[in-house]
Amino acid sequence: MPEFRFEPVDMPPAATHLRAEVRAFLDEEKAKGTFTPTVGAMVAADPSFSARLGARGYLGMTWPKEYGGHERSALERYVVVEELLAAGSPVMAHWIADRQSGPQIRKHGAERVKKMILPEIAAGRCFFAIGMSEPDTGSDLASVKTRAVPVEGGFRVTGRKVWTSYAHMAHYVIALVRTGGRPEDRHVGLTQLIIDMKSPGIEVRPIINVYGSHEFNEVTFDDVFVPEDMSVGGIGNGWAMVTSELAFERSGPDRFMSTYPLLVEAFREIGESPNASEAAELGRLVAHLATLRRMSTSIAGMLNEGKSPVTEAALVKDLGTTFEQSIPEITRRLLPLEPRGGGNGQVYDGLQQLAQMQAPCYSIRGGTREILRGMIARGLGLR
Repeated sequence: MPEFRFEPVDMPPAATHLRAEVRAFLDEEKAKGTFTPTVGAMVAADPSFSARLGARGYLGMTWPKEYGGHERSALERYVVVEELLAAGSPVMAHWIADRQSGPQIRKHGAERVKKMILPEIAAGRCFFAIGMSEPDTGSDLASVKTRAVPVEGGFRVTGRKVWTSYAHMAHYVIALVRTGGRPEDRHVGLTQLIIDMKSPGIEVRPIINVYGSHEFNEVTFDDVFVPEDMSVGGIGNGWAMVTSELAFERSGPDRFMSTYPLLVEAFREIGESPNASEAAELGRLVAHLATLRRMSTSIAGMLNEGKSPVTEAALVKDLGTTFEQSIPEITRRLLPLEPRGGGNGQVYDGLQQLAQMQAPCYSIRGGTREILRGMIARGLGLR
């Protein structure tokens, strides 16, 4: 049976200096009142905050300078991402573009598209959505029905995508569409297309979640024209593009730090003298966090070397989901009604209530737990 290897990674000195720099920036932003820390890992979006990150060189960090990047290492980028999440900052506007759409375009996009889009992403002025899931499809991406028909100069796209996070703010969506193939060859004939959200024939309908926030959308494409060079990886290579993209989406700290601000606030509320039960519960959570961080930084090192650790990323996402869902459950047992100690009870209460409503979706977004475990089993040679 194959083994998973998560080799330790030593952060370079530049990453250590960068961490202090990012923390100082975030402290300054909070002091100005530009954002209030929240849970949810990316539920809050502020285009002006994204633009300030771009101005400081915190977006497009690993990309070549000719595309607006800064030619820094994946480990340096990891430090920035980790600090932004730990602070509960409003990063969702730029998140998808910087995390996965930009890297995919840089590796597999046409030169015209790279020069047009990548510098705007790095500047924090261009946002992306992911057009994968569809009604009656969910995590079974090979069954997508949205179709792109070849026409002169490009394609005409018709179909629907659902659970499309922040499509209402996105400038582009990378959509997985069917350009050919037969029903029995489900992984053949799929293509990723970059679709301009200003194109005629696109309708975005909001999906309001249980806590009244607008993050998800249903996106309908009605005979939408897409130029031929707006494909990612070429026509018919969509499945390979999707699977490589998911290594970026599933392995980062956003897959286990969604409720980290709540954990920090729980420590403040309990104070410096926890009882035996509190010490055991919180100590276990910290141990799990340290392990997940080791695994995640190891994957960042693999990505830095140009590898595609898809199965390892699925494992991190599965374990990370369990961890971030456990934080509101455990802290609610420890601090059910009356927070105490040196913290701010109102802050704790607000984070706890929001985390309770958000947590059930963590095991769905980015691939359901069942699908991920099937991928892990296949990677281990068990199926």
